[in-house]
Amino acid sequence: MYKEWRQRAFSPNQRIIADFIPKNEQRVLYMTEQEIADELKLSIASVSRFWKAAGYKHAKDFKSQLRFRFESTPSVKMRDAMQRTGGTSLPLTLLDICSHHLEETQRYLTDELLQRSVDTLIAARYIYVHSPGPCSGLAELLSYRLARFGLDLKRMAASGHELLETLMHAGKKDVVLIFGFVQLLPETEVILDQAQEAGYQVILITDRLVFPRSQDADIVLYAGRGEVWEFHSMVGPTYIIENLILGIGVARKDASLRKLDKLQQLRAQYGSKLPRS
Repeated sequence: MYKEWRQRAFSPNQRIIADFIPKNEQRVLYMTEQEIADELKLSIASVSRFWKAAGYKHAKDFKSQLRFRFESTPSVKMRDAMQRTGGTSLPLTLLDICSHHLEETQRYLTDELLQRSVDTLIAARYIYVHSPGPCSGLAELLSYRLARFGLDLKRMAASGHELLETLMHAGKKDVVLIFGFVQLLPETEVILDQAQEAGYQVILITDRLVFPRSQDADIVLYAGRGEVWEFHSMVGPTYIIENLILGIGVARKDASLRKLDKLQQLRAQYGSKLPRS
């Protein structure tokens, strides 16, 4: 939706509006043209002309499509994915989509940001992980791999009061890693609120370049997953997780290899009694 705007020949005033809208989607949905103009200190005529320049008939047309994004259901996302693959090779289409997500994710994952994330996780007493919905698989992968390195991860309840049973123990020496996809959940808000009081650090993995309250996280890692109404791939988030795993392994090379050598020794010693499942 917004990617096409980067290629359009907007005027300086239109560029201001094009920058404002993606950062304030939910507000824009209920703002009048006059309110947008007032906030940006532009004329209402500039706002009115913007919609056609952006490829829409008028403000109502834009808001209709924006509302569709917010109201997208799993069936809508699957239908969109099916339509995109209709008449073409599914493996090639999916490869193209995944490649795009990986390239987009890599663009925002700098060496400095990755190293900062790795250092923060290594220094933590405990790493708490909040992974609602489909993110649970990513948390399982992270927990499984980092446990081999001797890091202590604690999974948090996905929703409700049970989250507090774990959150109450998080303190200044800890890190809470959050998966924040699509929208800001009440549980995410609680974790961010409590961070100010308890003093733990927060690493946020999100699929939105502008995620509500991302400024309250200590580190933000972006993972491309497609537009809101599209079938969401986990390729980008998995790329982030595997970078964290390997980054920690490299940073603690000697200790990590000793742990893995010990695992191999135990496998050789007890392999006949405990066959791999």
